[in-house]
Amino acid sequence: MIDIETLKFDEKGLIPAIVVDSVTKKVLTLAYMNKESLKISIEKELTCFYSRSRQQLWLKGETSGNFQHIVSITSDCDNDALIVMVEPDGPACHLGTTSCFNNEVFQSEDRYEFSYQGLFDLIKGRKTDKKEGSYTTYLFEKGLDKILKKVGEECTEVIIASKAEDKKETIYEIADLAYHVMVLMIEQGITLEDIHKELASRHVIDHKVKQEKMT
Repeated sequence: MIDIETLKFDEKGLIPAIVVDSVTKKVLTLAYMNKESLKISIEKELTCFYSRSRQQLWLKGETSGNFQHIVSITSDCDNDALIVMVEPDGPACHLGTTSCFNNEVFQSEDRYEFSYQGLFDLIKGRKTDKKEGSYTTYLFEKGLDKILKKVGEECTEVIIASKAEDKKETIYEIADLAYHVMVLMIEQGITLEDIHKELASRHVIDHKVKQEKMT
């Protein structure tokens, strides 16, 4: 842990803070902190910024209820910028959107920005807005029993590929399994955040167990 006194604030006493959703890894907003707002953020574990337009401190969510619970704060190699990982209670943008970054400037035709959340949302869309000829829509139309059967089949394929020590095939089958598990999650009303929280709670328990063993 570095001392905040070692951070480099600009001539106006400010440092940029890039706020990122700790679950989705989506950039939510870019704001500024001064030394006082940073101290408040650390003390309350809630993001507190300095408004350059109003020239005053503002605790994010104080009026809207959209608080941002801080998971961690990390500085860059020059100590003149921060990344703030948060668990948001609601939209980050004053326009009511999850993120302030929504206006696309450029998109490569050859490269695609993949994310588990993006895939999850795409699969979810096949349930709410059915698409003719879509395998995902077909699974949702067939219902839970069909989805469970596919999850079981893919589990078996992973075991067979792993037993054969075929790394490439194992990766392929794990990807198939992950997709079908996402279909099951959506069918059951389970979100990626639900799984994230469950795994995070187990990590805390495991950490405590390790500490107990060391003492």
